[in-house]
Amino acid sequence: MPAGAVPRPTLRATTLLTHDLYCRHLLADTDAFAATLADADPSVTVPTCPDWSLRELVAHLGRAQRWYAANVRARAADPLPFIEESPAENAGPAALGAWLAEGAVRLAQTLREAGPDEEMWTWGEARRTGFWARRAVHETLVHRADAAAATERGFTADRWVAADAVDEWLEMLSCPQARTHRPQLAELRGPGRSIHLHATDEVADLNGEWVIEFGEDGFTWRRNHAKATVALRGPMADVLRVFYRRLPADSDRVEVLGDARLLDFWLERATF
Repeated sequence: MPAGAVPRPTLRATTLLTHDLYCRHLLADTDAFAATLADADPSVTVPTCPDWSLRELVAHLGRAQRWYAANVRARAADPLPFIEESPAENAGPAALGAWLAEGAVRLAQTLREAGPDEEMWTWGEARRTGFWARRAVHETLVHRADAAAATERGFTADRWVAADAVDEWLEMLSCPQARTHRPQLAELRGPGRSIHLHATDEVADLNGEWVIEFGEDGFTWRRNHAKATVALRGPMADVLRVFYRRLPADSDRVEVLGDARLLDFWLERATF
């Protein structure tokens, strides 16, 4: 295996990656984010997060990673105050990347020392340290897509990580706490309607298809291939970006078959 390569994951009962692989991908994706900053203008607006500049995007992600680490170190029973640490105001691309990477190294070390099964506060149903390893990887992945959009550079993603990010997003949207914070999620109901997500790049042992079904009281989802009211098809990384509203559904990188209005209805409400 080449130096620095991340090995192929093995399946677990609840997530697609092991705790060690989450830690490895956290470091790999943070390094890829830092590489995206090379020669970039930190003041440029991030089109997928238009309230932020690229510098502010870096600061947001770096603070989040440092905050995750603080909570894991403390095995916090309740959330700790958010970290306000920031890179230097005049930091250039290289310094911003180094500051970001420093926080990721600190977080990965903390997660590895903790292991995945220590009990602590999370905002999900899995109240274990492993929750934060998974959340940190996907937070970094999606914001790396933001950085790629801001710098007009290409975006690629490990297919296993991208598929697990779709799983995690659906899990978070499905949990009872989500409706408390985002009442519009209650509108994602009404029987007889469904959405099919289909990643077209085949990967051995990886099922890249999901079916979301609307019911009387909400929605359910499962990994499956089935005919639906609307289907979103494309490479796994692009399906993920559309699902996270980082790529327009009418992009020529993906294909929408069926009632596109239902997909738009979902995307407008399934957000935080």
